[in-house]
Amino acid sequence: MTDEPPNAQRVLLVTGPSGAGRSTAINALEDLGYEVIDNLPLGLVPRLIDGPTLRRPMALGLDVRNRDFEPGAVLDMQAQLAATTGLLPEIVYLDAARDVLLRRYSETRRRHPLAPTTAPDDGIAAEASLLEPLRAAADILIETSDMTPHDLAREIQRLFGLDQGQILAVAVQSFSYKRGLPRGADMVLDCRFLNNPHWQPELRPFTGRDGTVARFVASDPRYETFVAQVIGLLDLQLPSCVEEGKAHFSIAFGCTGGRHRSVAVAEAVGQTLAAACWRVSMRHRELERQGLDVKAKPMGPPADRTVA
Repeated sequence: MTDEPPNAQRVLLVTGPSGAGRSTAINALEDLGYEVIDNLPLGLVPRLIDGPTLRRPMALGLDVRNRDFEPGAVLDMQAQLAATTGLLPEIVYLDAARDVLLRRYSETRRRHPLAPTTAPDDGIAAEASLLEPLRAAADILIETSDMTPHDLAREIQRLFGLDQGQILAVAVQSFSYKRGLPRGADMVLDCRFLNNPHWQPELRPFTGRDGTVARFVASDPRYETFVAQVIGLLDLQLPSCVEEGKAHFSIAFGCTGGRHRSVAVAEAVGQTLAAACWRVSMRHRELERQGLDVKAKPMGPPADRTVA
C-alpha cells in the first residue's frame, strides 16, 4: 500500500506520441481549471515546483520537442516530485495505433518532429521505441485511436474534472510477476494460487478476456470467495479514499505470465466496481506488451463517487 498525503495536489505529466492527442488533452485540462504549461524544459520543472505554493492542480505537457527530453529524466522527475510533500505526480500517457497516427499526419500534412525530412512513418516508429518506458510506467493510459477531439475532451473531463467535489479514479490492472510489480500500485494481489489455464493446451493460446478462459479460472473452488473478499475490501476502502481526498486508487492483480488468471480476475473486479458506479479504467500490462490488448478501457459513469 502507498501512503498518499490527504488532499495532495495533482501534477499531471501529460505525454505520448505526436498525433495521439496530447495538445487536445492539455487544452481540455486548461478549460477544467488546471494550471497548464506545455513544452517546459525538464530542467526548469524543479524550479517551478520550488516557487509559490500551487493553488490549483497543474498539468505539464511533455514530449520529444521538450528541451532535455528523455524518458529516464521524466521518470526521475516524477520520483523527485513524489518526494515533495503535498504533491501527487501522475504520468498520463495518450496513445494511438500506428496506422491511426500515420493517417492523422497524412490528413494534416505536418512533419513529424523525429522525421522532419523523411516519411512520418519513420518518426512514428522511432518515437514509439523512445517512449516505451513512459508508456509502461504510465499511471493513466488513454487510447485515442477511436476518439474524436471532442471524445477525448469528454474523457479528460471524466477522468480529471474538478467540479462536483473530489472524484476518485480507480485503475485496475493485471501484470506478470516475472516482469516485476507495477509501479505505484496502492494494492497488489496474487492470483497464482488459482488453477492455471496455461496447462490446458486448448486454453493456452487465449487470454483471460476470453470467455472459455474466464470460466475455467472461475471454476476454481477458491475463486468465488477470493473475488468476493476483494470486492468486500474495496467496498470498505474506496469510500475512505474519497473521504481522505484521494484522486486516484490503483489495484493490481498478478500471476505468473500476466495472461490468464490475473486478467480474468482483474476483468471481473473491474466490471463489478463499474456496476457499482465507480469510475474504473482497465489495463492489462503484459497483453499490451504482446500487442493483444492495445486499448485502455474506461468503465463506469462519468461523474460518480464524489465528496463535497
